[in-house]
Amino acid sequence: MFEHLGWRDAADDIIKAVEQTIGEKIVTYDFARLMDGATEVKCSEFASAIVDRL
Repeated sequence: MFEHLGWRDAADDIIKAVEQTIGEKIVTYDFARLMDGATEVKCSEFASAIVDRL
């Protein structure tokens, strides 16, 4: 959506934060069951982890 609005920097920051969070294996159940050593969190905790990385 941010890309559509022309806010490329905001979009890039969000993408990086999501990639970093998943890279640190902080994920929800659907990903955790597919990853070794993942930390399973609730959706709200996943969102908070992403915000922490912005």
